[in-house]
Amino acid sequence: MTHAVTAPPAVTLPIAGSEETYPVRRIWCVGRNYAAHAREMGSDPDREPPFFFQKPTDAIVQNGEAIPYPPGTGNLHYEIELVVAIGKAGFKIPAEKALEHVYGYAVGLDMTRRDLQNAAKDTGRPWEMGKAFDRSAPCSEIQPASKIGHPEAGAIWLKVDGAIKQESDISHLIWNVSETIAHLSDLVELQPGDLIYTGTPEGVGPVVAGEVMEGHVDGVGDIRTPVTDPA
Repeated sequence: MTHAVTAPPAVTLPIAGSEETYPVRRIWCVGRNYAAHAREMGSDPDREPPFFFQKPTDAIVQNGEAIPYPPGTGNLHYEIELVVAIGKAGFKIPAEKALEHVYGYAVGLDMTRRDLQNAAKDTGRPWEMGKAFDRSAPCSEIQPASKIGHPEAGAIWLKVDGAIKQESDISHLIWNVSETIAHLSDLVELQPGDLIYTGTPEGVGPVVAGEVMEGHVDGVGDIRTPVTDPA
C-alpha cells in the first residue's frame, strides 16, 4: 500500500545505554500538579482530581537541539517536568499496579505560549495554541526503570543562562506517578510509546531568544535546550 502524501517520519527518543530507541505515540501532560505552582497560577492547590491535555507527537525536540522562538507569542514560558514513558498497555490500571506499566523516565520541558494560554482561559476556549505548538516538548533520553528504579523523591530544577529559576523535589507532586497513571488510564487506554509529562513546580517564567535552558531531575538526567531567533 502506498500513501497519497508523504508519510511523516517516526518520532523516537534515545534510550540510555542502548542502541534501541523509544517510539513516541502520544504526549499526555498533567496540569498544576505541584501545589506551589498551582498557587502561582492563581489556583487552589487542594487535591482535586488531576486534569490532562495533549501535545502532538512531533512536538518532541531532542536533548541539546535548539528551538526557535515560536510565532504568535511574546511570553514563552519554560516548565521543567519529570516524564514517564509507558511500556505496557493498560486500561483502568490500579495505582498499586501502575509502575508495572512504566518503561522508564526522562526530563522534559513543557514549553508554553503563556499569553495565548491565558487568553484561552479568559474566554473559556481550548488551550491547544498555548500548549500544543511546534517544538513545544523538548525531552531527554529515556532512562529504563529496570536500571534506575522508580524515583519517588529527588531534586528537580531548571536554570536559564546559569541562573536557577525553578527548584523543587518530585516528592512534592500532588499526584504521584502511580496515581497519575491510574487517573489517566481511567480516561484512555494507555499504550507503549505514550509519554506523561507529570507537571511542573513553581518558578515558571519567560525565556527569550539567545538564552539557554538547562534542567535536571535527580536520578533521571539532564536536558539542555537553547532558544534561537524565530524561524
